[in-house]
Amino acid sequence: MGFSFIRHDTNVDFVGMRHKAYVLSIVLILVGLLSIVFKGGLTYGIDFAGGAIVQVKFDRPVADDTLKKSLEGANLPGLAVQRFGEGETEYLIRISNSDESTDVIRTAVTAALKANIKDASFEVQRLEMVGPKVGADLKSKAVEALYYAVLLIAIYISGRFERRWMASAVMAGTLAGGMYLLGIIGVPRLWLVPFSLVLTMVLCWKLRLNFALGAIVALVHDVLITLGVLSLLDKEVDLNIVAAILTLVGYSLNDTIIVYDRIRETLRTHRKEWTYARIINASINQTLSRTILTGGTTLVVILALFVLGGGVIHDFALTMLVGVFVGILSSIFVASPVLLHFGMPEEEKEPAPRVGQEGAV
Repeated sequence: MGFSFIRHDTNVDFVGMRHKAYVLSIVLILVGLLSIVFKGGLTYGIDFAGGAIVQVKFDRPVADDTLKKSLEGANLPGLAVQRFGEGETEYLIRISNSDESTDVIRTAVTAALKANIKDASFEVQRLEMVGPKVGADLKSKAVEALYYAVLLIAIYISGRFERRWMASAVMAGTLAGGMYLLGIIGVPRLWLVPFSLVLTMVLCWKLRLNFALGAIVALVHDVLITLGVLSLLDKEVDLNIVAAILTLVGYSLNDTIIVYDRIRETLRTHRKEWTYARIINASINQTLSRTILTGGTTLVVILALFVLGGGVIHDFALTMLVGVFVGILSSIFVASPVLLHFGMPEEEKEPAPRVGQEGAV
């Protein structure tokens, strides 16, 4: 028997708390969406917005205003200065789209700093540049990657837990055809992908792929809350953030599948004498020890990266920290309880007495 510090007969009424969890989730999602709307959208990093970024390190602290004023005469469009790392000696100098080469930008920044900051030496540690077309293409590909990850997850869960591979194939074919037709008529990919994601959830509902729909709802919940937190904290979304989001999608799904596996096992053994709510609640309690152990150790590692990893991976670690924590909670309070609203899988239904109180074990 594996290590467990929570008894399998623990009876925390997670199903009974689902409505409070739904309210909290809706509030967090709305706050994040309002933040994104009022700020005119997400703040994109150089990977998506295009432009140049220069990382400069001084041998002593330099005031933000002093650094910015020293660069004002260097003809750098869209100039923005941001402190970087834990200390007060490193800065990121951001420049919007420019036709100049990296050598010209490096020379302009170096000359301006030498001319206006004479009492501190510095070193240009990094210079990155992305063109506007490349940035737009990367943004589109990132959103598409997230969508296809969710779609493949829906197909896998439908086949594995509900043994309905044909329905999964119908859903995949319908979505592929729909995306192809909308692409032909010129619908932008950034609009096409969210539309297809909504269509995926509608198809799962119509085809009664309940486990897949529950998992997708939880994944969308996790991504929206994480993006909302990044917006509230004024963090830039770049390829590192997209990598973190795809990672947390996989982690959250893994946690959800563990609980779904237990729900399926409990359905086979207790569907004649237990209500569906009781089966779901018992399954969550029986996997609670595993959820806390794996989630806790993961969070400890990510917290170490966040605190000790340095400025380069700081935002990546922050995204993972928020996403994994939200993913742990969603597997307990969203992905599993939401199955109640979609009903028991058709192949598991049998005429049987329904005894016991909802959520009791």
